Order: sequence, then C-alpha cells, then structure tokens
Amino acid sequence: MNIEMDKPGEGRLKHAPADHPPVARPKIGILVANLGTPDHYSYWPMRRYLSEFLSDRRVIDYPAWKWQPILQLFVLTKRPFSSGANYKSIWNHELNESPLMTITKAQVAKLRAEVSRRHGDGIMVDYCMRYGNPSTESVVRRMVEAGCEKIVFFPLYPQYAGPTSATANDQFFRALMKETRQPAVRVVPEYFEHPLYIEALAQSVERAYAGLEHRPDVLVASYHGMPKRYLMQGDPYHCQCQKTSRLLRERLGWAEDSIHTTFQSVFGPEEWLRPYTVEHVQELARAGKKRIAVISPAFSADCIETLEEIQGEIREAFEHAGGEEFTYIPCLNDDDAHIAALMAVLEQNLAGWVATNGA
Repeated sequence: MNIEMDKPGEGRLKHAPADHPPVARPKIGILVANLGTPDHYSYWPMRRYLSEFLSDRRVIDYPAWKWQPILQLFVLTKRPFSSGANYKSIWNHELNESPLMTITKAQVAKLRAEVSRRHGDGIMVDYCMRYGNPSTESVVRRMVEAGCEKIVFFPLYPQYAGPTSATANDQFFRALMKETRQPAVRVVPEYFEHPLYIEALAQSVERAYAGLEHRPDVLVASYHGMPKRYLMQGDPYHCQCQKTSRLLRERLGWAEDSIHTTFQSVFGPEEWLRPYTVEHVQELARAGKKRIAVISPAFSADCIETLEEIQGEIREAFEHAGGEEFTYIPCLNDDDAHIAALMAVLEQNLAGWVATNGA
C-alpha cells in the first residue's frame, strides 16, 4: 500500500482523491487477553461483572430460561457482597484496581518493550479482558483504527478450556464481526507443554523452596476447576493439566508422588473435576503431610482465585485439619522467565508476518 504520510502514523493513499479519509500506516497487532476484573469491589460494579461472567454459556451452559431467573433473582442479590468483600481484601488500593489488572499491565509493558526491541515500532501490543474493561471489542476497534491489518490474538491460558480459551476467542471473533475492514488474524493455541513455560514454572518452584527452612512434603498443583461433564464432552483441559504437572515434575527431577494435581473454585451442584483442592489439602494434613506448597500453573497472573481463595480458604482448610506450614508459590506474573516463554510463543505465531529468530 503506497501511503504518503501527512503526520506520524497517519497519511493518505498516494493516488487517492482529496476527500479520501486518512489511512493509518499498516501495522501488526498483538492482543493479549485475560479473564477480566470488576471495575471496583462495590455492589454495582461487582454485579455487572458477575452478571456478564455468569451469563456466559461457555461458563454455565444451562438453558437461559432456567439459569437467568436463578442468576438475576438469587445469585446476584447476594454474591456481589461476598465477592466484593473478597476483592476488597486483595485490592490494589493505591492504583484502585485489582491485582490481575496491575499484573496484566506489567506483563504487557514488558512484552511491548521486548517486541519493540526485536521488531521495531511496526507492531502494536495491547491487552483486553473477556469480562469487564478494557473490553475485547473496544481494543480491537482501537487496533483497527491504528492500522493493524493483522492481529495475533493471545489468550493467556496455558491449558485450553472451553470456559477460558474458547470464550475469549468467541468474544474476539464477535468483535471482528463489527469491523468493516477485518484484519487477518491468528489465534495463539494453548502452550501447556512449551519447554520455556515449564522452565519458568520450575524456576519459580526452585526459588520458593530455596527460601524455606523446611522442604514441603508435597507440592500441590491447583488448577481452576470445571464440571466433569465438560471433560466427557471432549474438553482437553483435564488432560493438559495432568501433562503440565508431569512435565514440571520431570523437569524438577522429583519422584512420582511429589506433585499432586487438584482443582479448585467449584461452583454449583454438579460434580467437577477431582480431586478438589480444598478437600485434598485437608486429607494431606490428616495423613501426616504437615508441610505443603501450592502452585497454580493454569493462572498466568495472580488473581482472586490465588490471592484470596488459595491463601484464604484453602490455607485455612489445611491448617484446621492439622497442617503446620503452608507455602503459596506466586503465579509467573511478569517474571522475566515467564515473559521469555510468552515471547517464544509469540515468535512462533508471528512467523511469516515478521522476520523471527525461530525462538
């Protein structure tokens, strides 16, 4: 495309008529997506966020005629208060945002700097949330307006699951449906077995253990749960979680029973993937495993499920059952090894669009 620049980043087509609208310089976009966060922990922002989240058919697939009355009349009258209190306990009051938002911004800042270092200023790096703000639609719009003719969409979920990866993709494609001129797109697949992701997890465990006076008896790898029915319908999440735990154990060189894979955040009456983390840590304590560590390989950033649920409910369950030392190993967040892993995944998905080093 032959563009004469009227001002930085914007110009007109060389042979276009005088009244042709300005055209942005062509770019590639990298759009990082995470689950989302309420705008505040007070009632109405929490209610809006929970309504959007719990109305997603990928998350709760009950028929709307059955689920929506229960959600709107019962769940959303009480849950915003309890969830809001949980968010308040972990809230970044200095920046007035959730830790997930703070960490996502830090991750994207590092990715943006590294992408710029490798590829110059022709790639735009931004982030969106599946639920809440900034919305996927608003950021896609911003990228298209900025001239992104190609977009790599990167859901930050190492393991694929319908209620995480798939719904993020759904929302991305819904946003594209509203664009007059759709960019070419690539969706980054799950990276649960990528060597640099496993390496980053292993380094985080080794750092945590090096700072402890006593070595934990067991490392619990706690993944976000989902209904067992989804597994039976073909969702690969359970199998990918198991493989991540195995690869982590092999990288650490540990014995087979040294890492236990469990699932947390159970919601509703039906059976979810087992074992449930909160029950399993109690069983470990009663069986004489008085020191445990917990890691959350499915979360790319610390959030309500790790900072409040694991460090609150799950820790308390372990201690009340007789456990003595509970160590939480933080998510990979914006750790340099994590950023290196994400960059390696991005380079693979940028291949052919930019010159890459094959990382």
